[in-house]
Amino acid sequence: MSKVRIAVIGAGSISEMHLKSYQNNPDAELYAICDLNEERAKAKAEKYGITRIYTDYKELLADPGIDAVSICTWNNSHAPISIAALDAGKNVLTEKPLCMTVNEARAVEEAVRHSGKTLQVGFVRRFASNTRIIKSFLENDELGEIYYAKASCIRRLGNPGGWFSDVERSGGGPLIDVGVHVIDLCWYLMGRPKVKSVSGNTYKRLGNRANVKNLAFYKAADYDASHNTVEDMANALIRFENGASILVDVSFTLHAKEDELTVKLYGDKGGAELEPQLSIVTEKYDTILNLTPQINNLTFDFVAGFQDEINYFIEVCQGKKETLSPVQDGVEMMKILCGIYESSEKGKEITF
Repeated sequence: MSKVRIAVIGAGSISEMHLKSYQNNPDAELYAICDLNEERAKAKAEKYGITRIYTDYKELLADPGIDAVSICTWNNSHAPISIAALDAGKNVLTEKPLCMTVNEARAVEEAVRHSGKTLQVGFVRRFASNTRIIKSFLENDELGEIYYAKASCIRRLGNPGGWFSDVERSGGGPLIDVGVHVIDLCWYLMGRPKVKSVSGNTYKRLGNRANVKNLAFYKAADYDASHNTVEDMANALIRFENGASILVDVSFTLHAKEDELTVKLYGDKGGAELEPQLSIVTEKYDTILNLTPQINNLTFDFVAGFQDEINYFIEVCQGKKETLSPVQDGVEMMKILCGIYESSEKGKEITF
């Protein structure tokens, strides 16, 4: 089978994970790259041996040699670029979130339907080894029905600034940037039940805390300490039609002692923790057991996770597999995220 010819749209920091992973896949060919900043596109092209460079994604999509695209742009451009790529007959892998609104999500879903192509949402943690292990336990009914999950992704200091802190380009702060990962991970392992209602709160109390000294954190290439229009932190209770629920809190900045990443699932036969380390809780012969799987990485391996996600996408493009993160899941996730923001704004629970 011939190689899948890939174009990467957006040459910012996350594109590096896509480019490296495609380069490592023998069935992928890095065919083209596009960025509004031509110099940045040229630098990536030189690094990865890409011969076709674009600054306009519409011109790129007109190239019949391209089979599929990775979209690594600002959140506000995910929907229009995805729709244009699908209309051009390309398979699409778009970084999370799918888009910025539920209406946009449904428009992308319609584009998938009428194009006959696949869109894979970049829920990279679905492809992690610890996720696959828990999924196998669930499929073999070791943990029973997961009826409750809770997740935290707390940064005490970690507003990246730039487009991340510009609500017009990002759609929000930590909820839509990092919260989407942990909410999706819980929801995916719970069997993707339909959302019934959300009750959420967002806070803008601390700003980006650019005044803090002596503690380093990641800053976007276009970091501007004077511009911050997103929330500091968010929390939510998400209820589903089957009675299950998720409790979540996330932050870019918070007066917390340390950063925290936890993902916990509770079923009627057992439980599991995926973060900070994989652990399984079960019961045998009237005794509770805490089990530690003997695996290479007990936590999420960022590089390996992206490689597995890209490898899976290539197989989807080859017709060997169906995606683990279809557009329908992106739509449901936008309902949850937008519902949390709406709930906070209106000060009441939002029902669907």
